[in-house]
Amino acid sequence: MLFIDDLTTAGKIKINHVDLRMKFPKYYIESPTQFLEDYSKACEKARRSVAPSMFGESVNLIECAYQEGKTVYVCGNGGSTAIANHMVCDHGKLVATDTLLKPRVISLSHPTEMITAIANDISYDDIFSYQLELMANRGDVLMVISGSGESPNVVKALKAAQVIGMKSIAMTAFSGGQCRDLADVSLHVEAENYGIAEDVHQSLMQMMAQFIRMRNMDRDMIITAKF
Repeated sequence: MLFIDDLTTAGKIKINHVDLRMKFPKYYIESPTQFLEDYSKACEKARRSVAPSMFGESVNLIECAYQEGKTVYVCGNGGSTAIANHMVCDHGKLVATDTLLKPRVISLSHPTEMITAIANDISYDDIFSYQLELMANRGDVLMVISGSGESPNVVKALKAAQVIGMKSIAMTAFSGGQCRDLADVSLHVEAENYGIAEDVHQSLMQMMAQFIRMRNMDRDMIITAKF
């Protein structure tokens, strides 16, 4: 049996454009407890691959938008839609709790009526960019979440944001695709597994919210506040 970790090369091992050092699973795992342990280790490895400087830039960009009364838009497909919708809660109510911030967060993945109308009458590729063109203003922020970084509607949203004059953040995995290059800030996760990528993206979104809230709270409240 071939175990990828036993292979030694100077660079990353790739087969069919897949980085096998970040792939999970790499071989059959019979035990659920072993799968739990290996998956957890893979998640931690993926989280550590995120550039701390990029996380810091993302936090500062979003916090500045909240402080200046700008709007943060977020979007994604599939599991990334759930993260986008969850961000409205954690970056809205949570960040506002015990602070003077009044976050304006809108998930472009949420309004089913708008999404289906745009997809039906125009194109599914336009479901996010069309909404930005209707609502967004210069100085607003767009966060896109895409495992592949190649979803056409997310790529188009980033391009629309550039035209509008928005700043942008991209959460990606695998190769990062076009989103990694189009965004002003790239929160790239080195992972070759959608579940692991989404778990890390979700954690990053929540870490941003908790840090921004903490930084805008009275320090004496931190010890007693629930996060």
